[in-house]
Amino acid sequence: MSDRDEHIIEAAGRCRVVVRDGRVVEVGEPQIEDCPLARRFACPIREMTPDAIRENIEARIRAFGMCTPKREVLAEPDFVLFGASELLSGSVRQGLLDAAVIVSDGAGTLVTRNPALIQGIGGRMSGLLKTSPIREVIARIEENGGVVLDPKTAAIDQVAGVALAATLGYRRIAVTTAVAAEAAAIRDRFPDVVIVGVHLTGISREDAIQMTGAADLVTACASRYIREEAAKTALLQAGTSIPVFAMTRAGKAIVLAKAEETDQPLIIHGARLPVPGSQSPEPLC
Repeated sequence: MSDRDEHIIEAAGRCRVVVRDGRVVEVGEPQIEDCPLARRFACPIREMTPDAIRENIEARIRAFGMCTPKREVLAEPDFVLFGASELLSGSVRQGLLDAAVIVSDGAGTLVTRNPALIQGIGGRMSGLLKTSPIREVIARIEENGGVVLDPKTAAIDQVAGVALAATLGYRRIAVTTAVAAEAAAIRDRFPDVVIVGVHLTGISREDAIQMTGAADLVTACASRYIREEAAKTALLQAGTSIPVFAMTRAGKAIVLAKAEETDQPLIIHGARLPVPGSQSPEPLC
């Protein structure tokens, strides 16, 4: 395993954060000024400043050990209704999917069929660009039914992760990715995989076109281009402030299954997409 413990995250507002040895050592400038979801975090970000984002990341480190050997990897409750981890954990729980390929700090790409592991990792994780292997975290993931792609390096490679899932015998596989070219490569190699585009704030129009063309589900985050491009062909929109778009029938089935699972009151009606919310991230970028 690598001697250097370093984790690079894109946090709220696509702000680059570096964590080394359990300490936040670098915080960049956020690309947006306000986010309704960030205001609802356990440690709320009410103003998009480097100091507020630092405080949020430090609170996550204290609360559940993010980027440290104390990382908690299981969770049951939904953090939001139509988040990527909520959709995937619900679909695995209901039998629509066999397994999910996700990414964890301290482990990199992994495959799991445990809904609590999907939610415990994905529901608490911001966009992860790079991570280092943490032996205790990898052991905890494996104890709870996860298979890590590369325990020695904690590599993040979602194409290889899907290949691993197939090797393990899974057929109905979902995978998350924040990279449009990676989504396209997965679709080309594994036509039947459910692809979920995540952490898309700041994506270019060209990449938004590629992502919405390849993915089954896309989270709009604070992206103007995802909203514009997804709305052209999306079959369904879930949520309004930070919408999730179902681009295919497979994606639509996952959203509707989550709607069936929840006890929250919902409204479903036809509309021209995208349907804006009363609150959205500002500015969209």
